[in-house]
This record gives sequence, structure tokens and C-alpha cells, in this order.
Amino acid sequence: MINESVLIKKALDGDQDSFAKIVDLYKNYVFAIILNFIKDYNEVENVAQEVFLQIYLSLPKYQEDNFKGWIGRIASNKSIDWLRKKKSKFKEEVFENGEELINSPKLRHDDSPEEILIQKEKKESIAKLCKSVPQIYEEVIVKFYLQGKSYEEIAEEEEVSVKTIASRLYRGRNMLKEKWREENETL
Repeated sequence: MINESVLIKKALDGDQDSFAKIVDLYKNYVFAIILNFIKDYNEVENVAQEVFLQIYLSLPKYQEDNFKGWIGRIASNKSIDWLRKKKSKFKEEVFENGEELINSPKLRHDDSPEEILIQKEKKESIAKLCKSVPQIYEEVIVKFYLQGKSYEEIAEEEEVSVKTIASRLYRGRNMLKEKWREENETL
């Protein structure tokens, strides 16, 4: 049995092998603590390296009372630090994406994130379905329903009459309904 106090003393004197034995002795304990906080095994290894580095750096300050408890506190604190960093990084990402959503002209204040996601998925499925109709109808449908343009705006862009746009939209919708029905019957 390796005497823990002797290993600590030798490690403090600069014996690298003694510190390696300390790491070997407590690596499973440290991994278990970190894994309890962080459920991602790949990240556990990174945090464990930070823990052992901290142990190495703080070893001169260690006062002999409960070495295992001291290591456990370091592992817990490093895990909590990692979670805080991850949480703040997530908030930054959400905030960056949130600015896009806030600046979106179609966002209503009562939309929940789930409703926004559902709307986005509906738009994507409609856009995908639009690809299955002839291009002349697809363009009108996309401009009217997905881009929110009026009949007049589309007619001006296409250089046709408003009545032609209404007719294309009517036919395009009917084609989409038929395609939608066919796809949902096959599911």
C-alpha cells in the first residue's frame, strides 16, 4: 500500500513519479465526481486534466487533513466552473440568434420558442413542397406566402397583370393541395 503522505511530500519535492502515482490513485475518483456534474464523457477528460493541473499547482498550499476530500472539492469546483462557462456560452449563442428573431418582422411577442420552431418547420416543408410544382407557380407561391408580397408587388416584378398572378396563385395552390394530399396518404 502506497503511503499518501509520502507521495505528497515527494511530489512537493519535485518527484514527478510520485505525482503520477497520486494521479493514478485518484483518477477514477476524480472522473466519477466530474461525470456526476458533466454527462459528456469527452468533456470529462478535459476537465479531469484541469483538476490534476490545479492539484499540482495547489499542492504546496495543501494542509494535511483530508487529501481525498480536498481533491473532491477541486473536482467539484472545476466541474461547476465548466458548467457555468457552458451556460454563459449558450446564453451568448441564444442571444445572437435571438437578435435575428427579434429583428424578424413577422415575430409576434406571444410566440414561444416552440411555436417559432414549428412555423420555421412549416415554412421549410412548404418550400420543399413548392419545388414539386412548375416553376411559374412556385415563384408566385414563394413570393406571396413565404416572402409576404402582395399581388400588386408580384405582378410588378413579373411584369404581368394582377389577374395573372391571382390565377397562377390559384392553380399553384391547387397543385400544392394535391401534392400535399399525395404525400400524406403515403405516410
